[in-house]
Formats: sequence, structure tokens, C-alpha cells
Amino acid sequence: MASKLTGCKVLLGVCGGIAAYKAADLAGKLTGAGAVVQTILTVNACELITPKTFEAVTGQAAYTSMWVGPEDFRIGHISLADWAQVVVIAPATANLFAKLVGGLCDDLLSTTLCAAWQKPIILAPAMNTKMWSNPAVQRNVKATEQMGATLVGPMAGRLACGTEGIGRMAEPAEILQAIETALA
Repeated sequence: MASKLTGCKVLLGVCGGIAAYKAADLAGKLTGAGAVVQTILTVNACELITPKTFEAVTGQAAYTSMWVGPEDFRIGHISLADWAQVVVIAPATANLFAKLVGGLCDDLLSTTLCAAWQKPIILAPAMNTKMWSNPAVQRNVKATEQMGATLVGPMAGRLACGTEGIGRMAEPAEILQAIETALA
């Protein structure tokens, strides 16, 4: 039986949170379900996980910069936005929420989202409990929801810093369900 995601074009944005390792699992699960996945990693995400990881699990190039090599003549943020049916950001950091609300276009991911994206967007927040509960972050989270973004998580549990609380990125299976719902 074919998956609901067979042939679907998913743009996966990976921000610089420790939960970036879960994004590789999500990319693998999406690909295994038949989706075609292209990935954009922020510079900070590349400090935690490599583009080669995503290329290996998706069979597609992973993008890290607005300034791609000369063999690619397309304008990245436009061509990726035109290509994809849905974008999922996992992990979505406090920095990304601020960029979305402010319309800041200072890298490939934020430029794609803030200047070229007009389709469903799913955000899987991941950050420390103190960051998540910060009034500025909460203001930005609410603003992104008002702009039409769907949030999946964050979840409560053990965080990378060793504390317990809300801030864990949702599990890939839950994010997959949100993608299926967005594409239905």
C-alpha cells in the first residue's frame, strides 16, 4: 500500500539546536515513506550535524548557503520554494521564530521562508525551557501561529542541558503526522 507521502515534495529546514540529530531521523522517515526531501541547514546547524548526513538519508543535495556553486544556476530560495509542497523546520529555534516574525532574510533558510514561501509551514520548536517560556519567544511563537504556521510540540521531558521541562522537539512520527495532515 502506498504511503500518503509518496511523491510529496518536502523542504526540511534544520536550525542550530541540539535536536538537529532528530532531523536526520525525520528526513530518513520521510524518504522511507516515499517523500522527496530537500534540506536547508543553517550555518549553526552545520556545527551540530553535517549536510552529508542529510544527503545520505535523502539522496538529495543539502543546501547551506545562498551562494551555491557555479554548476547550479537557479536562484535557491525561489527554486526551493517553487519546488516544495510543504516546509517543515525541525528543530525550530528561538532565533528562527524571531526571524520569521521580523522578516529577516540573512541566510538561505530565512530568505526562503520570509521572502518566497507561500505554502504550509510546520514548525517543530526545540529549546531550553527558560528560552521557550521567555516572553519575547512566546510573543514570536504566537505571531507565527497568527501568520498561519502549524506548531508541533515542544514536548516535556529531559532536555540536553540535563534539566526536565518543556522544550524537547516532537518525535519524528508526530511531525510526519502533521506533514500528512498539511498535505491532505
